[in-house]
Amino acid sequence: MDVQINMWAVLLATASTMVVGFVWYAPKVFGKTWMKLIGKKQKDLAGSAVPAIVGTIVVSFLSAYILAHVTFLSHEFFRNSFMQDALTTGFWLWLGFVAARFVTHDLFERRPLRLTILNLSHEFVTVMVMALIIGWLQP
Repeated sequence: MDVQINMWAVLLATASTMVVGFVWYAPKVFGKTWMKLIGKKQKDLAGSAVPAIVGTIVVSFLSAYILAHVTFLSHEFFRNSFMQDALTTGFWLWLGFVAARFVTHDLFERRPLRLTILNLSHEFVTVMVMALIIGWLQP
């Protein structure tokens, strides 16, 4: 089977993760709460963000590509609208891999429940925005 992936959708979905993160963690949204929960102040995070941004772009591209790939396979099986299959696939991948792994690590690291919920919510929005873009742009 030839898996068809719209690379423009993958690139746009990759970029969307930066936009969602920038808005989500803005001081007037959840940024101040997040910094308080991780025990940091703005000055603690000063310095070059380039390594974090580059790393985020790389893993976001990987996530978007895999989401597009698995969505195509899901669509081949379920034959709903591509948008529905993208959103459903995004949800199950988020729940089974992102949320499950976050909870495991946060429990062992004894992170505050509010921090886990804040970060899981961010990841949910991020994955669902990627799924929307992939579902919308797939021919």
